[in-house]
Amino acid sequence: MRFVLASANPDKAAEIAAILHGFEVLPRPPEVPDVDETGETLEDNARLKARALVDATGQPAVADDTGLEVTALGGAPGVVSARYAGVGATYAANVDKLLAALEGEEDRRARFRTVAIALFPEGREVVTEGVVEGEITTERMGSGGFGYDPVFAPSGCGGRTFAQMTPAEKNTLSHRGRAFRALAEGLLCV
Repeated sequence: MRFVLASANPDKAAEIAAILHGFEVLPRPPEVPDVDETGETLEDNARLKARALVDATGQPAVADDTGLEVTALGGAPGVVSARYAGVGATYAANVDKLLAALEGEEDRRARFRTVAIALFPEGREVVTEGVVEGEITTERMGSGGFGYDPVFAPSGCGGRTFAQMTPAEKNTLSHRGRAFRALAEGLLCV
């Protein structure tokens, strides 16, 4: 099966392509603009992105949306994780804002949640979710990954952050890995 990938984020695209081995994943055509993520939920935003790619290309598309949900912040940044420090914010700016918001906070529990969607031109869709529990560290650790990876330590990993893991280790444990492996399994039944 062949899908057009809704994300133009090269970091995310590389992760998804590695996870969806066995499927042909085409990059988003450069003429297709970014989609405004106006949905109220991760699923809404993933569907908006997938629909935009199906409409633009006439081909099946895969899309996702991911949120970091921090317990002490009432689930924030959640659906606005990529824009936590403002529209166009850098990874560093988002992490800086998160660490500032948690300064002095003892409860640093958090979870990453990804919703992945495969949408076909005739309207069929497969929707999956991946979740990983963990905590936010007090400082950045590691040089790998992207986004909040330097401050997210998944449970059961001895305090190592995603940024301290190899891409293969991260993909095995991560929310995105879980969501897209479930999506691949769901597509086998379509």
